[in-house]
Amino acid sequence: MQGSPGETCVSGQTGAAAERRAPLWVMTAFSFVSAATVVGSSSAATPLYRLYQESMHLTPLMITMVFAVYAISLLAALLTVGGLSDYVGRKPVILGGLLVNAAAMVLFSYATDVSHLILARAVQGLCVGASTTTLGAAILDSDRKRGPLLNSVSAFIGLMVGALGAGLLVTFAPDPFHLVYEVLFAITAVLIVLLWFMPETVSRKRGALASLRPNMRVPVQSRAALLLVTPANVASWALGGFYLSLMPTIVATTMGVSAPWVGGVVVATLMLAGAVSVGVLRQLPSRRLLLIGTVSLSIGVAVSLLGIQQHSSVALFLGTTIAGVGFGSSFAGVLSTVLPTAEAHQRAGLLAAFYVISYLAFSLPALAAGVSVPFVGLAVVAYVYGAVVIVLAIISMIATLRSAT
Repeated sequence: MQGSPGETCVSGQTGAAAERRAPLWVMTAFSFVSAATVVGSSSAATPLYRLYQESMHLTPLMITMVFAVYAISLLAALLTVGGLSDYVGRKPVILGGLLVNAAAMVLFSYATDVSHLILARAVQGLCVGASTTTLGAAILDSDRKRGPLLNSVSAFIGLMVGALGAGLLVTFAPDPFHLVYEVLFAITAVLIVLLWFMPETVSRKRGALASLRPNMRVPVQSRAALLLVTPANVASWALGGFYLSLMPTIVATTMGVSAPWVGGVVVATLMLAGAVSVGVLRQLPSRRLLLIGTVSLSIGVAVSLLGIQQHSSVALFLGTTIAGVGFGSSFAGVLSTVLPTAEAHQRAGLLAAFYVISYLAFSLPALAAGVSVPFVGLAVVAYVYGAVVIVLAIISMIATLRSAT
C-alpha cells in the first residue's frame, strides 16, 4: 500500500502493522531530530577540546588529528553505506546509525588519552556518514514539500545545538567529560525506542551488496560547473573544519578567554548564521547565492581575524556571523549550481564526488594547521588560514562574475 503525507501506512506496511505506526509527519519530525542529534553529537566534543588539551597534554596537531580521523571515517561510510537504505529500508540503517552513535558516546565518556579519542571519533564518523543520508532521505520520503529545506538546515542546527549545549554543560554543570556524552546517550536511547513506532517509507529491493561499491563520477556536462564552485566550496568547508577543530583553542589561547562556553558559542554562531541564511535565501538564483556567499565569507573572515588580532570578542562574533551567512549561502549556491547539471541517474556519483571534495577540505587544511602550530604559533596559523579562505572566496567570486558575461 502506498502512503502519502498524513496517512498512517506506507509502502511495505499493511493491516495491524500499519496501525501501530505513527503518521508520516511524525516520521518527518523524528528524522529531523535524529539527524540534528547525530550531527550535534559530533560537535559536542568541540568545547571540550581545550579541556582535553590540558588534561591529556594534547598538542594542536593531536586535536586536528582527532578531527581529521572523524572526517575521513565519515567519508568512508558515506561512500559505501550512504545509499544502503534505498535497498534494505530506512529504519534498519537508522537503527544501526543510532546504535553506533550510542557506542561513540560511551567511548567518549571513558576516553582517557588521545588514542581513545581517535577511536571514538572514528566510530562517530561512521555513524554520521551512514545516518545523515538515510535520515535525509526519510525526511524527503515523508514530506516532499518541506523536505529540501529541512535537509538544508538540519546539519547547521545540529552543529549549533551540539556546540552550544556542550559549551554550557562544560561551563556550568559538573563532570563535563562524562555528562555531555551521558545526555547525548540518553537522547539517542530515546530515539532508538521511538524508531519502533515510526513508519517505513520505502520498500526493500535487490541490490544491497552492489550498492556498497563507491560510485564517484562527475558527468562531462557537470565538470565546468563543479570547477567553477570548487574554490568557494573548499573555502566554506575548510572554514567550518577550522572552527570545529581549533577555534575554541584560539579563543582561549590568543584572546585570553578561559570560559569554555565562549568557544562553543563562537562555533554555534557560525552554524546558526549558516542555517538562517539557507532558510532565508534558498529561493535566490544560484549565481546570486554564490556571490552573497563568497563576499560574506571574505568580509566575515577578515573581521574575525581582526577580532583575534585586537583581542576583541565583539569583532570575532560579528565576523563569525557574517562568515556564517557566507558558509550557508555558499553551500546552497554550490548545490543549486552543480546538481541541476546532472541527469537523475548521474546524481549519486556527482554527489559522491562533491562530498569527497568537501570532506577533504573539511579535514586536511585543519590538519595542516595543526602541524604548523608548533612552528609559527596559533595566531599566525589563524591569519594564514583565514587569508587562504579569503583568497579562495575571491577567486570563486570573480569566476562567478565572469561566467555571467
